[in-house]
Amino acid sequence: MKNLPLYVKIIIGLVVGIIWSFISSSLGLNWLTRDWISPFGDIFIRMLKFIAVPLVLFSIISGVSGLKDVGRLGRIGGRTLGIYLITTVTAVVVGLLFGNIVQPGKFMDEEQRVKNRISYEQWATENNVAILDGKSYLNDPQYSHLLSDADRASMATDMDKKVEGKMESLKSRKDEGPLRFLVDMVPSNIVISISDNRLMLQVIFFAIFFGICLVMIPENTAKPVINFFEGLNQVFLKMVDLVMQAAPFFVFALMAGVITKMAETPAEVAELFISLGSYSLTVFVALVLMIFGFYPVIIKLLGIAKYTEFLRKISPAQFLAFSTSSSAATLPVTMECVEERVGVSKNVSSFVLPIGATVNMDGTSLYQTIAVLFLAQIHMVELDFVQQLTIILTATLASIGSAAVPSAGVIMLMVVLSSVGLNPAWIAIILPVDRILDMCRTVVNVTGDATVCTVIAKGEGELNPVED
Repeated sequence: MKNLPLYVKIIIGLVVGIIWSFISSSLGLNWLTRDWISPFGDIFIRMLKFIAVPLVLFSIISGVSGLKDVGRLGRIGGRTLGIYLITTVTAVVVGLLFGNIVQPGKFMDEEQRVKNRISYEQWATENNVAILDGKSYLNDPQYSHLLSDADRASMATDMDKKVEGKMESLKSRKDEGPLRFLVDMVPSNIVISISDNRLMLQVIFFAIFFGICLVMIPENTAKPVINFFEGLNQVFLKMVDLVMQAAPFFVFALMAGVITKMAETPAEVAELFISLGSYSLTVFVALVLMIFGFYPVIIKLLGIAKYTEFLRKISPAQFLAFSTSSSAATLPVTMECVEERVGVSKNVSSFVLPIGATVNMDGTSLYQTIAVLFLAQIHMVELDFVQQLTIILTATLASIGSAAVPSAGVIMLMVVLSSVGLNPAWIAIILPVDRILDMCRTVVNVTGDATVCTVIAKGEGELNPVED
């Protein structure tokens, strides 16, 4: 076991965690998993999170101050945001293609879809929202026998506590203007921003601004400060090394805990993996296409490396992303993989990756697009070309504003649903499988960050491939 690569050990931890969830549910030992195993998974995520924010702060300051040229910093920043935007829009378009071609929502029983449609029209009437396709099932005599049980049968109006809490989050965003995300980038109190993982973009803004100022003051004055932050950066990198030594065990605890909390019996565990099958499979296949179809094209066109070799080198970050469902928690490991295994210079990785973990959510934007189409399809709502263009725009902007933490994409999905006039409470329908899909889409987010970072490094002559 000692000689196995880290990513193999993490895979073993993942598989053993899933197997244990079946065993513990079969033997009635879920209490053991919840009380004595799952807490170690929570500890793992907490350790990665408390490392992530300081590491982002110190690494960006070190990286920006090391560039010595503010003009070059602007060029790298512009290229970074431009390429991230291209990958995000591509992901949304892929999601639209899969959602329209596969049409996963039409696999549901036809009568249930009609009931869902009636429920949608009732919601639209109560909330003074226009019916998107102009049709009316509510007033059609042939569906009158379904009116009495539409509310009872439809999943769309399942306003449980989880949905109610998310609705409150959505209401707080309703009156925000289109430039609100720019305002949110600037911290009012950097100490508060550092203490809250959801405010990572504010930490990045402060770190870039601080690093630029270091470049602009006399070198003899800046040198001690740069050395100080460089030293702190090395300390936190060492923390990452130590935490990752125990990653396989932590991943086992995390997987076992997540599945056990979501399902009590072996039948429920199995149902967890097969429920909402057409939707889940469509999202999964589209995510796989991004990893093995889109990103390889970018890598191959630029002649960076063999894509299989590139994937192997960033695989520890990918498996960790799958385990934690958090780009932010995975960021320290992503940085380590890209720098020490791929060969990207720290000047580039410390600038590009933290921005990517915050604004580049390819997997999230793809999932949001398919989810909106799926929810519209099971409610028999036909979205026209303009409405689908609205999805592209809103999903792109929503993914930029999505926090790099587990399930943050669900809140953003509510924003996208609202933007096209659909009921945001419909997220209750996909919540049962959201955690599993969240794990998968986080892998795409992290893979996209690493790919773009490598592309930027290649263009800047800051890529020195590392031989195994």
